[in-house]
Amino acid sequence: QVQLVESGGGLVQAGGSLRLSCAASGLTFSSYAMGWFRQAPGKEREFVGGISGSSGSTYYVESVKGRFTISRDNAKNTVYLQMNSLKLADTAVYYCAANRRGWNARALSPGLYDYWGQGTQVTVSS
Repeated sequence: QVQLVESGGGLVQAGGSLRLSCAASGLTFSSYAMGWFRQAPGKEREFVGGISGSSGSTYYVESVKGRFTISRDNAKNTVYLQMNSLKLADTAVYYCAANRRGWNARALSPGLYDYWGQGTQVTVSS
């Protein structure tokens, strides 16, 4: 049984930082590309960025480029999302997801992912 469990969300002031973690179990973690998505109230789930399975190549959407960093530790079956210089617009529920096409760090569509975490709330205040 595959499980993805996010943690690290919370309330932070604008300009602050948070690091989200996503611990995976039940899958060959290094074979999967991992993506981070977010969903704000009343909006569709959007891709934030991704990281490939073994090479660790990354891709980010323009709105977070230079502020967010995705990394992974295959020995710990964990992927991270470091978020710096947070803005009010970053407020959302953040989800991690696993894509069996491990080479593809740029899988933007939620439909391309095989497994999802339950999400963790990130709230940025002014």
